[in-house]
Amino acid sequence: MDAEVFILLVDDEEPVLNALERTLRQDGYRILRANDPTRALEIVGREAIDLIISDHLMPGMKGLDFLKEVRKMRPETIRILLTGHADLEMAIQAINQGEVYRFFRKPWDDAELRMDVRIAVTQRRLERHNLELAEQVRAQANQLAELERVHPGITSVRRNRTGAIVIEDEDL
Repeated sequence: MDAEVFILLVDDEEPVLNALERTLRQDGYRILRANDPTRALEIVGREAIDLIISDHLMPGMKGLDFLKEVRKMRPETIRILLTGHADLEMAIQAINQGEVYRFFRKPWDDAELRMDVRIAVTQRRLERHNLELAEQVRAQANQLAELERVHPGITSVRRNRTGAIVIEDEDL
C-alpha cells in the first residue's frame, strides 16, 4: 500500500475480531478494533477511518444503526456489515439505501473479504484523488481569473484560419 489505510473492526466477539485482523493484516492495513459500537463511534470521532467492518447483532446497538451513525459522521468511510443471522431483506435495504458498501455472512470467505476490501480501498483512494484534482482545477481557475482581472486579455488566444496561434507585434 502506498498510503496508510485505516480499517476499524467492530464486533462484540473477540475471536471474530482476531480472525478479521488475521485475515486483513497481511495486506498492510492499519487496523483498529472495538468490541462495542459506542467505543467504535469514539474512534470514528477522532480518527479518519477509511473502512469499517462491523458485526450486525451486538449488545447496545445493531451494526446497521451503528453504520448509519458513521455515515452521518464520516460519509466518505466505506462500511461493510457482517452477520451470522442473515436477513436478506435487511441486507438489500441497507445496500440500496447506501448505508453499507457490502454485506457478508459469517463465516466469511477470507479471499473474498480481502478482495472486496482491496476493491473498496482502491475506490476510496480514487475518490480522494479525484477530490484533490478537482480542488487543483478550482485553484487554477481562480488563479486564471485573478490574472485576467489584473491583466485583461492575458488569457485570450488569437488564432488564424488554420488554428495556429497569432502573436501580433503589439503583444510583444
